Amino acid sequence: MKKLLFSGLVLASAAASAQAVMTPELLWSLGRVSLDDAASSGWVAYGVTRYDLEANKGNRDLFLVNAATGETRSLAADPGSELSATFVKGGTRVAYVHQGKLKSRALDGSDVRVHLDVPGGASDVKLRELANGQWIVAFVTREKLDQTPLERHPEAPKANYAVFDDLMYRHWDSWTDYHYNHVAFAHVFPDAPNPATEYTDILKGVRGHSPLPPFGGSESFDLSPDGSFIVYSAKLSSGKEFALHTDSKLYRYDVATSKTTELPGLSGYDGNPRISPDGKTLAFTAMPTDGYESDVNQLHLLDLSTPGAQPRRIDVAGEYVNDLKWVGPSSLVLNVTQEASHQLIRLELKGAKVAVTALTSGDYDFGGFAYAGKSLVAERMDQNQANELYKLAGKAPVALTHVNDADYAKIARGKVEKRWIPTSDGKKMLTWVMYPPNFDPAKKYPALLYCQGGPQSTVSAFYSFRWNFQAMAAQGYIVVAPNRRGVPGFGREWNEQISGDWGGQAMKDYLAAIDAVAAEPYVDAERLGAVGASYGGYSVYQLAGIHEGRFKALISHCGLFNMDSWYGTTEELFFANHDLGGAYWDKPQPKSYGEFNPKNHVDKWTAPLLVIHGGNDFRVPLNQGMEAYQAAQLRGIPSRFLYFPEEGHWVLSPQNALVWQHEFFNWLNQW
Repeated sequence: MKKLLFSGLVLASAAASAQAVMTPELLWSLGRVSLDDAASSGWVAYGVTRYDLEANKGNRDLFLVNAATGETRSLAADPGSELSATFVKGGTRVAYVHQGKLKSRALDGSDVRVHLDVPGGASDVKLRELANGQWIVAFVTREKLDQTPLERHPEAPKANYAVFDDLMYRHWDSWTDYHYNHVAFAHVFPDAPNPATEYTDILKGVRGHSPLPPFGGSESFDLSPDGSFIVYSAKLSSGKEFALHTDSKLYRYDVATSKTTELPGLSGYDGNPRISPDGKTLAFTAMPTDGYESDVNQLHLLDLSTPGAQPRRIDVAGEYVNDLKWVGPSSLVLNVTQEASHQLIRLELKGAKVAVTALTSGDYDFGGFAYAGKSLVAERMDQNQANELYKLAGKAPVALTHVNDADYAKIARGKVEKRWIPTSDGKKMLTWVMYPPNFDPAKKYPALLYCQGGPQSTVSAFYSFRWNFQAMAAQGYIVVAPNRRGVPGFGREWNEQISGDWGGQAMKDYLAAIDAVAAEPYVDAERLGAVGASYGGYSVYQLAGIHEGRFKALISHCGLFNMDSWYGTTEELFFANHDLGGAYWDKPQPKSYGEFNPKNHVDKWTAPLLVIHGGNDFRVPLNQGMEAYQAAQLRGIPSRFLYFPEEGHWVLSPQNALVWQHEFFNWLNQW
């Protein structure tokens, strides 16, 4: 895919005479905005994370913006990130976590106080202010329950080994550290001269996790408004049982009696517990199928005041609920997946009836949200702009933050187009097409097929700091990003079709998308590439053997190549069993290990291949990338192996991420 423009030297010279475009360096200089909380006074607390490329690390600072006036203030910018900001004292102060301690400040940033300082530190804090002025603070701590190697053999203090008697000895990017995530709480007197240091681990001694690692946080538990009880989601299993099942459950812990009660739920993941303002109703999300991590995530309500009550499913617009929050005695706001976007809707619960109001629309991804007085404030992004905060009032959202406006004003950004492309089985597939800046339809451009991971993950209006479509388009590529079979947001049938059929209809969907765009007169059909990560990386390996000469260059990041060996080394086996249809020794053997196994099509490989893999990726272990690279080398296919020893499934270190971007584009530009 040799390019007419956009090598480093040509980019540099072009920038002198034309508006600049997105570069990896600019991408990593952008501020990353996230909403924390809002107060009835109209003030909104949010964080901005910025990365120092030279120091190779990031830091999150806190800011305030007034939803009514637009006034912005810096609140906290100490060394080390400030997290979990919450308005307290009638909105006159902001509490937050800094270096494991719960602190607070006045709204002008002054009068810093430390309220909680527990051994090991606190994270993911939620608090409630009680009528007597006391706070009850719930947070996440970690309890060591398993024997370490040194404890097993104290006579060999320099030995380097590990012993395992069960599964889940490593997870995503970490080996077991003999600790478990537990929800804890503490009583805090905010005006006391010294911080509280004592706390209660409500799961003490339990070999189970709440929140679930590695992604769970404060969304996994909630405090009742009066602080009398906590509801949390947990998987109280370990080892093989943890690896084979998704059946997390909800539990109610009574603060006064220390009694724990299991609440009724569904067979899959039960999570996102939210207690109503009167403490009588629990809203939560639940998946009906054990072992299916990407099942439809449904809203349920449970009457906490009636013994023996069962959850009631609430049907809403959008079958996948991402987040929820009570905003009144009988009102909820939900973040839902609808087609290729994340939108906000409001529910009014009137007995058995539910009134649904759409709060947002358009080709955007809305994220975290909160009411600042009567104004709903939410994060919003699209393929051309990273998160900023918007006030959702009137006919059009109003931007409250402008963290990256000055940077975006300096660059030209390409057009984003939404197409419905016919598939091989007569359906329509929503596909995003991103054009290079200053696109000229009289010219011809190379095109990239973007293969989404998951596989059950929507190609929404997201702005990624890794797979950034504008950075790709800025290099002169037309980017084709289809919502192929398997992604949520287009109905349950579309979502579930991919289970057991990884290499089937989804591959046909990919080819339908790239063929449709390649037929345009401004696309050079002789310069097509395919790129993707995780399942998207699997897709690249599978397409490599079936694309029939379409692609001139391929990039697979942390992709699955040999399904037999992957099944034997991955950790969350519930995912493998559901999505692949079982184990490789099952009779009859699932197609995933035969026709849909990329290693079985290596004899048809022709396109140059860049393999990228992290040494700490235990979801798709390193051997997958090594096997694919070795096969390409032995087959005489031009190939390169980009290895990051300390990265996992994602490249998170700023300097490693820059290397990733440069190697990514160097490979494409070479071919």
